[in-house]
Amino acid sequence: MKNKKVLFLTQAAMIAALYTVLTVFVSAFGLASGAIQVRISEALTILPYFTPAAIPGLFIGCLISNTITGCAIWDIVFGSLATLLGAVGTYLLRRFKWVAPFPPIIANTLIVPFVLSYVYGLPDSIPFLMLTVGIGEVLSCGILGMALLFALDRYKKILFPA
Repeated sequence: MKNKKVLFLTQAAMIAALYTVLTVFVSAFGLASGAIQVRISEALTILPYFTPAAIPGLFIGCLISNTITGCAIWDIVFGSLATLLGAVGTYLLRRFKWVAPFPPIIANTLIVPFVLSYVYGLPDSIPFLMLTVGIGEVLSCGILGMALLFALDRYKKILFPA
């Protein structure tokens, strides 16, 4: 029983750290936040398909990343909640491999544009922001995330023991 808790915490911490490192790296190229964002760390949002430890790991990683990269408080809170919602959705739909990236894509495409619009004072930009954030999410979650899912699927019993 105790080992399962340690494994859960270790996996969550590793996922949070990996998400943070990838986001800070992409931030150096200006792709981690703003109207046009392709966070390669969002590919990790498929990890709840393998382990529930990914849910708090992704949330904490996103929270730390948004804080480190200098996002506004509303972006820190609601952007992280969007990732949390997407991670929970992926976990709930884990029986259906091909829909794993849809919850984070939908959550971020619907929530983040409103946050960006409010934070940057661009009220008429929501459709544009939904388009740009949505494209970024499809690239990071849909394409990179699914590539990651299929790469990890072979090793899931080793990487994510029950």
